[in-house]
Amino acid sequence: MDRGIHLVAETESGRIAISGEAIAQLVGHVAAESYGVVGSSPRRRGLRLLSRDRVTRGIAVRGGEGGLEIELTVVVEYGLNLAEVAATVRSRVGYEVTRQTGIPVAGVEVRIEDVRRAK
Repeated sequence: MDRGIHLVAETESGRIAISGEAIAQLVGHVAAESYGVVGSSPRRRGLRLLSRDRVTRGIAVRGGEGGLEIELTVVVEYGLNLAEVAATVRSRVGYEVTRQTGIPVAGVEVRIEDVRRAK
């Protein structure tokens, strides 16, 4: 989803509009706090460590009829079970985005771009 477009949810109290950029920031912070994730990466070459100004790199948010579709690309710590780290990130991102926005998440795709030793 284009980050300038707003996602809208209806609640009993009224309408809520949340920008795609705000949701991407939320996803980035949740991923950064997840065990085993040491960085993010845009889908192009060039790894980046997660930092505040780059927290949304490698994150795409799209709205659909079933809810949000989220894609994120991460760098995982060497020596950890990659499938387990990806499953944990997917679960946490889906839960936290729904909890904090009230918008259901239809799917979260986690791409592991690289593996690195933690510093």
